[in-house]
Amino acid sequence: MSTMQPRAVEGAGRPRSSRNDAGWVVFAASALGFAGVFGIIDGVVALTKSRFFIGNTTFVFSDLNTWGWIILALSVAAVFAALSILRGGEAARWFGVAVAGINALGQLMFAHAYPFWALSVFALDALVIYALVAHAGARVRDAF
Repeated sequence: MSTMQPRAVEGAGRPRSSRNDAGWVVFAASALGFAGVFGIIDGVVALTKSRFFIGNTTFVFSDLNTWGWIILALSVAAVFAALSILRGGEAARWFGVAVAGINALGQLMFAHAYPFWALSVFALDALVIYALVAHAGARVRDAF
């Protein structure tokens, strides 16, 4: 009878690379920042009643002017969250997750005005949440 020796798994027992995690966090901060800047532009365009958005659209509640203010406020919070994530800290990480989650829901409710863009920002917010939840933390703070 032969005894089987377990093979050593490459990388077993070593912590994951924090360089990869730091890359995800930088991606999350930059994606949240870009989404915030473009959301600010979206909010201003919605407030000026531009013909850029689809006309005669029915929203979940209120009108395009109200959603312009909502998207503008969420976008300013997203830019602030992106800057705080780059500074580091657990509070900034979870603030970024909360802002990305609320922004994702807001974009889904704003999808009637400009569907492709809203769904693209929703997907970007989902990636930001993944990056901050799965790859941010103590290992990343040490890498910066």
